[in-house]
Amino acid sequence: MKAMMGVPAMAVLLLAAAPAMALEVREQATIKAPIDQVWKQIGPFCAIGDWHPAVESCTLHKTGNKQERDIALKGGGAIQERLTGLSAAKHRMRYTLLSGPLPVKNYNSTIRLSAVDAHTTRITWSSHFEAKGASDAEARKAIAGIYTSGFDGLRKRLESGQ
Repeated sequence: MKAMMGVPAMAVLLLAAAPAMALEVREQATIKAPIDQVWKQIGPFCAIGDWHPAVESCTLHKTGNKQERDIALKGGGAIQERLTGLSAAKHRMRYTLLSGPLPVKNYNSTIRLSAVDAHTTRITWSSHFEAKGASDAEARKAIAGIYTSGFDGLRKRLESGQ
């Protein structure tokens, strides 16, 4: 019986010592455009400057053999990100946040496309991160807002033929 009483105490100690759990945001949207057309907008790492309404400009550079982008935000501010994975065949991009004004740290994100049919594409934009300087709910809301405004920008660009 003594051994059994030690198990809950050990579990509490392990949970208390564990690092903060990562938050997750996952947003999806459909775009009325073929997957290859959507990928042409998303696939180039700095193309975000062409379709995301919050982005003023994007500049690519390399640090060692790592591709990075410096994003200038409309209204001021800058974000630095590093490409961590890219697969044109799988229509998937992975990147991490290096610095910026977002209320997050240890941010890793994936953008993945899948064909709904020959003329429609589903975009899934997801991330794992920890809140920094904001509540978990505020951090999630900020990231979700970035994704949904990005989807709106892609729709405007692709569905209106811009």
